[in-house]
Amino acid sequence: MNQAVNQSRLFYASCFALITTAFSFSIRAGILAQLGTELSLSAEQLGFINSMWFLGFPISMIIGGLVYYTVGPKTIMQIAFVCHLLGILLTIYAQGYTTLLISTFLIGIGNGCTEAACNPMIADMYSGVTMNKMLNRFHMWFPGGIVVGSLISLFMGPENLNLPWQAQIWVIMIPTLIYAFLFFGQTFPTAKVAGSTSLASNFQAMLTPLYIFMFCCMALTAISEFGPQQWVGLIMSKSGASPLLILALVTGLMAVGRYFGGPIIHQLDQTGVLLGGAVFAAIGVYLFSSVTGPMAYVAAVFFAIGVCYFWPTMIGFVAERIPASGALGMSVMGGVGMFSTSIFQPIIGGWIDTERAAKSAAGLTGDALELAAGQATLAKMTTFPIILIVAFTALWFFMRNRKVTHVDESTVAQQPQL
Repeated sequence: MNQAVNQSRLFYASCFALITTAFSFSIRAGILAQLGTELSLSAEQLGFINSMWFLGFPISMIIGGLVYYTVGPKTIMQIAFVCHLLGILLTIYAQGYTTLLISTFLIGIGNGCTEAACNPMIADMYSGVTMNKMLNRFHMWFPGGIVVGSLISLFMGPENLNLPWQAQIWVIMIPTLIYAFLFFGQTFPTAKVAGSTSLASNFQAMLTPLYIFMFCCMALTAISEFGPQQWVGLIMSKSGASPLLILALVTGLMAVGRYFGGPIIHQLDQTGVLLGGAVFAAIGVYLFSSVTGPMAYVAAVFFAIGVCYFWPTMIGFVAERIPASGALGMSVMGGVGMFSTSIFQPIIGGWIDTERAAKSAAGLTGDALELAAGQATLAKMTTFPIILIVAFTALWFFMRNRKVTHVDESTVAQQPQL
């Protein structure tokens, strides 16, 4: 059926599309302080701009997942390219707050389309062990691309070449044009399985208590991961450590951890990995809120270990333990993670503004003011992983008690979907 499909070219195109997503995340984080200064934007306004990236992502990802087998991956990736192209150009030529809101929203839509199209496309191109390997290698490029993007932003930024922030945004255009070229003129794969589960069955499974519980937990795991990462440049810029090196260290460790994560998840089980991740994430964020200088890199290691497996394990848990929710259940789970992050971005920005005012009233100024306000905000962020520790402890006991029952009930249901 898929003999005319150039699997390698489509896979590499997918990787460059995900690198575009990663660059839009890391480079934008690197220029956040410059945007605030040059365009006279408050931290709350920067938070709303950040939120557009996370808002566009789930909207297009969920819609794309629903219509994937109707319109096909080719059309979805064409929409992704147009949104990326317009979003990048509008950002470069932005003169104020409103244009940045629109441009960031467009980039978020492009990123969500990439996830909606490439995940099932890769699954349709490969099968069995090879499919799992290629999906893992594809997902490596989000943290891996963030590492590269962070280092590029550091090299081009005020500490080195001191190039304008617009020059850094132009860099995002490079993987965008590469993936468009690689996708151009290609034959895309057709579905291996045409709708093994109905939407009615999906929705029924998504209304179960376990799915609703994981839905709520996904909102917290996402903000535990993306909250500190997105604001690290602004918060840690006065700590005596390089914020972009912290971001590169965190995402680099995440990339390596995900590449070799299979045996760890097999050994500890999904619930054990989630609980351990919440503990390490809480320690990491707490250390970020209380240390300065080289110790910030130690905090980054704890934080990276904590959040490394959150996203893939949450999606994998739904796929394995709630299989009747199907592809829609996984798409919605990813969508709520991004939507949650979108909601919390301006809230975090507001926390920073409030802490600045409080610390200023206490007599702090300059770098000391920025550091104190940022660390006070990070201290508030420890609330997210602390709640998760309680939630995942309960989940661990619950799943332990129903483990045998789950296997007996789900084995038959999972086989047709595999």
